Amino acid sequence: MQIHVVNQGESLFGIAQAYSTRVEDLVRANEIPDPSRLVVGQALVIPIVGMFYWVRPGDSLYSIGQRLGVSYLQLAQINQLSLETPLPVGLRLYIPPRPRVRAETNAYVEPRGTEVSEALLQDSRRAAPYLTYLAPFSYELQRDGSLKGPPLGELPSIAAAQGATLMMVVTNLEGGQFSAELGSIILNDEELQNRLLDEILRIAREVGYRDIHFDFEFLPPEDRGAYNRFLRKAAERIRAEGYLISTALAPKTRADQPGQWYEAHDYRAHGRLLILLC
Repeated sequence: MQIHVVNQGESLFGIAQAYSTRVEDLVRANEIPDPSRLVVGQALVIPIVGMFYWVRPGDSLYSIGQRLGVSYLQLAQINQLSLETPLPVGLRLYIPPRPRVRAETNAYVEPRGTEVSEALLQDSRRAAPYLTYLAPFSYELQRDGSLKGPPLGELPSIAAAQGATLMMVVTNLEGGQFSAELGSIILNDEELQNRLLDEILRIAREVGYRDIHFDFEFLPPEDRGAYNRFLRKAAERIRAEGYLISTALAPKTRADQPGQWYEAHDYRAHGRLLILLC
């Protein structure tokens, strides 16, 4: 299987040809309602065994093999290439499937309005057999330390039936946006934190959540230490009750990466706290 991101001017026919598959297979795998209408940036699942790679400037069989985890000798043999001949830019190489690795998967499910739509329930039923966690999104912090929860409908029973762990997502959303002010209020008030953790554990027991997941975004950089201290307290209490704990972190490429997604999140501390305490 491979993922292809649609570029300007592409069609399903052209994409199918590029990957040596059929249009009808692409339509079926991606549940495309109108094959004549693709959106630039849309991600398509390519239902093939292994994957294809198009040679870029500076590539060699060795560098491609190192990047994709396959022997350069195997690449040469499968693609009937000489080790001495330079690779032309744009050449399509077949990359054989790699050994499966164990992975954990999560899906956020975001009901809109006052109830969970049947379409969302159906999507959850289809996805749940492949998930480690199913996460209704979200329980929103209130300024008094309480939580405003989402409608759940049959989501807990769907997770239970398919063996997916039900994840409780706690966010600093306020008015539909992540609120730095709200997060800062909670992270700097011991009484509010205690009330919040009491509320989290009460709801977890009532609903059947097994993982408590903190998704605090756009926090002020000066609250980095306060967030670490809160997570330590939360991990100790949550672990004592037999639950898992996790946090949401945006992917980044360097330790000092600037931006409101990163600066208040101490990635190393999150990892150490969550590994050591749960």
